[in-house]
Amino acid sequence: MTTSDRIAESSTGTDTTAEGADSARYADHRETTEGRVYTVSGGDWDDVLTDATESERMVINMGPQHPSTHGVLRLVLEMEGETVTQLRSVIGYLHTGIEKNTEYRTWTQGVTFVTRMDYLAPLSNEMAYCLGVEKLLGIEVPRRAQLLRVLLLELNRLASHFVYIATGGMELGATTAMTLGFREREEVLHLLEHLTGLRMNHAFIRPGGLAQDMPDDWVEQVEAFCKVMDERLPLYDKLFTGQPIWRNRLKGVGYLPVDACLSLGVTGPVLRSAGLAWDLRKVEPYSCYEEFDFEVPTSTEADCWARYLLRVEEMHQSLRIIRQVLDKVEPGPVMVEDKKIAWPAQLSISSDGLGNSLEHVRKIMGQSMESLIHHFKLVTEGFRVPPGQVYVPVESPRGEMGYHLVSDGGTRPLRVHVREPSFVNLQSMPAMSEGGLVADVIAAIASIDPVMGGVDR
Repeated sequence: MTTSDRIAESSTGTDTTAEGADSARYADHRETTEGRVYTVSGGDWDDVLTDATESERMVINMGPQHPSTHGVLRLVLEMEGETVTQLRSVIGYLHTGIEKNTEYRTWTQGVTFVTRMDYLAPLSNEMAYCLGVEKLLGIEVPRRAQLLRVLLLELNRLASHFVYIATGGMELGATTAMTLGFREREEVLHLLEHLTGLRMNHAFIRPGGLAQDMPDDWVEQVEAFCKVMDERLPLYDKLFTGQPIWRNRLKGVGYLPVDACLSLGVTGPVLRSAGLAWDLRKVEPYSCYEEFDFEVPTSTEADCWARYLLRVEEMHQSLRIIRQVLDKVEPGPVMVEDKKIAWPAQLSISSDGLGNSLEHVRKIMGQSMESLIHHFKLVTEGFRVPPGQVYVPVESPRGEMGYHLVSDGGTRPLRVHVREPSFVNLQSMPAMSEGGLVADVIAAIASIDPVMGGVDR
């Protein structure tokens, strides 16, 4: 074998011998002076290296542990100087398998899994999943539950956008944005904990309504929260919107026009920053959203600066919706009346906040065998859902989050698949970043605001 043949063999990882052809089925390898060396780390890195044929270009990894990648996201960058000539997004490091897990649980138990996908917008996952289950069941949620769902969704939108400002600012060197953003997010999480019992991963929105009604003082708590936000939100305009360094750092960076957004399926603030007022709360309203008066902010700048401005304005609009919920909500049930679906079946909580109250236990254990049997079967076996399939989308803080649910008539889903906005929006990273500086890659990622829990579901 000639020297040139050995060089070609080592660069491509192939072998012309029969033994080499047989072993190539298992792993790429090359011959060295020390013997045969196998490569088992995946082919994407080798492919990128062979593409980088120019002597002035280099290939580097960003992530998957880099803080600016919003989790375990790996970006493979081909660079010439400080200019990005090629970018590849590599995902799959989180691999939670949530979609498949839901197929081995009852329809109600599935809520506990899906709420952990996009962990910055857990209530949006719960909402879309439950809307799909309710559509298959052919039931309508009580009005009070629908309005309270809107309240929770908009509170969750505020919390998510605060994380966008906090993490995006920190990655670009504005540590004040991080401290302020997480301070405001804490206010939201404290309120959500008071309303639902948990700061995150609530599993509070259930098929048929809500797990339980709001605490007695919820109206006063929400009003106090709105007053605090009215005082603090203008601070972001003073610190960032009017700050020339912040503006210059984002303006003209991560450009993605509306035709590119539509070609890639990008939704949410990224699409609205390109000029298209596509918000499912307006175009395909759900849960009484058609009754609310709010604006869908848009821009035509299609860059990171526009996405920042839109999210700040969306927070103002969320507060506007929350106040309207307080005016519209009326007394009534928060779960459907059908006892074969309602779970946890209007259970009351004991004084220590755990388990069921003594009154309920006394009833099902000592007074009504039928109640005990029904409770046991509902909790352990779950309710049956008529066969069929549905797709139900909602407007999450990151864009269109849709759930495709398939039922075979049993007590468990046959298939659960999620159209996750972070996963789809990440397709735009090469279009946003190639041709720009490596420093602007950070701003582009932050403007997409991806959550890897949803990407690697």
